[in-house]
Amino acid sequence: MKVWQIVGDGGIDALEMTEWPSPEPGPGQVKVRVRANSINYRDLNAVRAPGRMGLAFPRIPNSDGAGDVVAVGAGVSGIGVGDRVAGCFFQNWAAGDISAAAMASALGGPIDGMLAEEVVLNAHGVVPVPAHLDYAEAATLPCAALTAWNGLAVSGGLKAGDTVLLLGTGGVSIFALQFCAMTGAQAIITSKSDDKLARARKMGAWRTINYAETPDWASAVNDMTGGAGVDHVVEVGGGGTLEQSIEAVRVGGHIAMIGVLTQGAVNPTPILRKSIRLHGIYVGSRAMFLDMNAAIEAGGLKPVIDRRFAFADAPDTYRCMEAAGHFGKIVIEF
Repeated sequence: MKVWQIVGDGGIDALEMTEWPSPEPGPGQVKVRVRANSINYRDLNAVRAPGRMGLAFPRIPNSDGAGDVVAVGAGVSGIGVGDRVAGCFFQNWAAGDISAAAMASALGGPIDGMLAEEVVLNAHGVVPVPAHLDYAEAATLPCAALTAWNGLAVSGGLKAGDTVLLLGTGGVSIFALQFCAMTGAQAIITSKSDDKLARARKMGAWRTINYAETPDWASAVNDMTGGAGVDHVVEVGGGGTLEQSIEAVRVGGHIAMIGVLTQGAVNPTPILRKSIRLHGIYVGSRAMFLDMNAAIEAGGLKPVIDRRFAFADAPDTYRCMEAAGHFGKIVIEF
C-alpha cells in the first residue's frame, strides 16, 4: 500500500511517498481502507517541525480520515466489513475526562496517522459515518468539528439565544458557526476578508467584524452586545487575541481555548475580576463524537470544504493550509 511519511526536519519537502506492507488487524482492531483525509494546523505543524513535536521518523501524518472497514480482528463486535467509519483523533479516549494515556494515543503524532491507503485502528477508536456525508465530508469531523462541538456544546453548554464570538474562518470556526445556526445561538465572526465575512453571513452569522479594519474588535463585540459581552468565545487565534477575547466575553462567560494556536502572555486579573471560565479544549472523546454525529445527522449539517486534493498531491494540501486563504476545510481524496 502507498503511504506518505515524514522522514526528517525538512518541512513539507521532507514528505515522502513510499510503499508499506498492508497491515493486518489484531485483537480488538479493525483495518480501514482510507478514502479521504482532512488536514488541520496541527498536521501542518507536525510536517513543518516534527522535531519540536517529538515525532519519531518515519511518521505517517494526519489525524483525520474516513473510509471502509475491510477486515476485523478477533473479539470485535458491532463493526463489520463494509461499514463506513471515521477514525477518532484519540484512539484511547472512549469517554469521561481526558488523561495522559488518551493524549498518548493521538493519530498523526505519538502514533502513525491516516495519510495511508490502509490503516489499523482500535475498534473503540472509530465511529460510524453520518449517512448523508461523503468520505471527504466525514473526514473533516474527527478534529475540527469535534473540537468545536466540545468547546461549545459540551464545555460551554451552548443553548438557543446565546451569543458566541468566533475568530477567523478556518475549520473549527466554521463548524462552530454551523453548530450555532443549528442551536439558535447568535454568532459574531471575524476575518480580514470581506468576501469570507459575506459567506459567513449567508451561513447564518449574526454579526461580522473585519479585524484588519477594526483592530479593537473586542470593543466592537461589546457594542454589538449592548455592553454585556458574549456568552462564549471560541479562541483559536494567534498571539495577542486572548486578551481581546477576555475583554469581549461577559462577566461569568466562557472561553474555549483551542489547541496550540492560542499564544501569548496574558494578565490573569481580568479573568478573576469577571469570573470567566477559561477551558482548554483538546478535541474530544469517542462518546462526544457519537453525540455530535447524531446532531449532525439530525440537522443535516454538511461540512464546508474549501479545496479537494488528490492523494498523490498531498504535499500541496499543506502548502494550501500554510497560505491561510481557506474557508472551512482542506481535504485529500484517495
